[in-house]
Amino acid sequence: MLITFEGIDGSGKSTQARRLVEALRAAGRDVQAVREPGGTSLGEHVRAILLDPASRIAPTAELLLFSAARAQLVEDVVRPALRSGAVVVADRFYDSTTAYQGGGRGLADAERLDALHALATGGLAPDLTFLMDVPVEVATDRRARRADDRMEAGGAEFFARVRAAYLALAARHPERIVVLDGTRAPNDVHAEILRVVERSGNLRIGESGN
Repeated sequence: MLITFEGIDGSGKSTQARRLVEALRAAGRDVQAVREPGGTSLGEHVRAILLDPASRIAPTAELLLFSAARAQLVEDVVRPALRSGAVVVADRFYDSTTAYQGGGRGLADAERLDALHALATGGLAPDLTFLMDVPVEVATDRRARRADDRMEAGGAEFFARVRAAYLALAARHPERIVVLDGTRAPNDVHAEILRVVERSGNLRIGESGN
């Protein structure tokens, strides 16, 4: 089962992805945690370039760099883990590209982006996606405690477009994308995630939501 977490920077998605991994492992499940971009030697090099505030990257180049890192991650890590029977939990996957480069940067249309994602992943799609939704100002306040990387420095209008693109994706794929209110208490969000995962994947996790 491939479970992905999405949301604008500061939405709490990484925290919730990590907590799900911990809960699944505590329940005795074999889990592979991955992040995008990253997870492979190539991916980590691409991540450093993409997030470096000093990098000057054209929007189309940015789109292709994210996709290249994803293709390597799927080939080297995600598919082998799924074949072994593991649950893969991904902190971002191709929905991020649709939202950030498609919505935020204004690149391509949905059909072209879908074709690019299919090429990069060999047709692999998430079984379940959690979209952590928070207002842009909430995410910005949360990030104020750290220095922004290159993507985080996009500004309020950029993140408003990204958030709108995410919500449009959720409307297109209600069978896969679960929208969660990221302003709720983290424990409450975690408990809801566990309930959805158990119901969607027939995975017994146990009383790990408190």
